[in-house]
Amino acid sequence: MKNVNRILEYFDELIPNPHCELLYQKDYEFLIAVMLSAQTTDKRVNQVTSVLFKRYPTLENLSNADIQEIEEIIKPLGTFKRKAVNIQLIAKRLIEEKNGQVPNDRDYLETLAGVGRKTTNVVLSELYQIPVMAVDTHVARVSKRLGLVKPEDDVFIIEKKLTKKIPKQRISSTHHQFILFGRYYCKAVAPLCENCKLKDICKKEKLSK
Repeated sequence: MKNVNRILEYFDELIPNPHCELLYQKDYEFLIAVMLSAQTTDKRVNQVTSVLFKRYPTLENLSNADIQEIEEIIKPLGTFKRKAVNIQLIAKRLIEEKNGQVPNDRDYLETLAGVGRKTTNVVLSELYQIPVMAVDTHVARVSKRLGLVKPEDDVFIIEKKLTKKIPKQRISSTHHQFILFGRYYCKAVAPLCENCKLKDICKKEKLSK
């Protein structure tokens, strides 16, 4: 627990006001943005969604849009054909089944097109402040390097371990700190190790062997 406290204190020092970098104005926009963020960057998603949601400002507009027009807008993201289909399927189901609202309902959210456990956790944490830990590549990499989990742990085990180790009231904010720390400091390539106050507990060298 000593190292956990050290890590959290350092996160608070580096990233005192963590927040999600995906831009949105409506709950469904956030859900769609998170779905689109798979295998790409938040910056690129923001560039795409700024165009997408201006062109189609309602769920009805999205559900009735020409699929090829959606594909053209989101083409920079990769796997755009599948994601375009997912956008329309999500829009139609939210309209037909939830009056256009994104529900606080894990089981339902995980049945939506392109939405798995990680996306659901992000949505529940951001929109409803539910204390759940979404494990993406940044969270997995940082937690392994800092010895919070084992190198062989999969995303579900990492989620369980981090949820147990991190105080419940700060899980949502710490989730963002993990991501931002991994994105800007403890990067996959060329991490900023020299001035890191946690380098004495870092296992990066062992993990790379």
